[in-house]
Amino acid sequence: MARGNQREKAREKNLKAQAGQKSKNTQSGTQFARTKEDQAAIMRAKQAAGKFFNLSAFPRMRCGT
Repeated sequence: MARGNQREKAREKNLKAQAGQKSKNTQSGTQFARTKEDQAAIMRAKQAAGKFFNLSAFPRMRCGT
């Protein structure tokens, strides 16, 4: 029984590590699709505003040059 405390310490360490990991998706299919579409709309708005991808920062990537 000398290892009893060591097992408990390892178990506590493992539980702490598992708590820090990302869990599975808990949303239903329609909720997930709605969230995905909302995030895509936000990204499209950012791109349109030029905040996410600015073509002037990449002169070689422009069409026709």
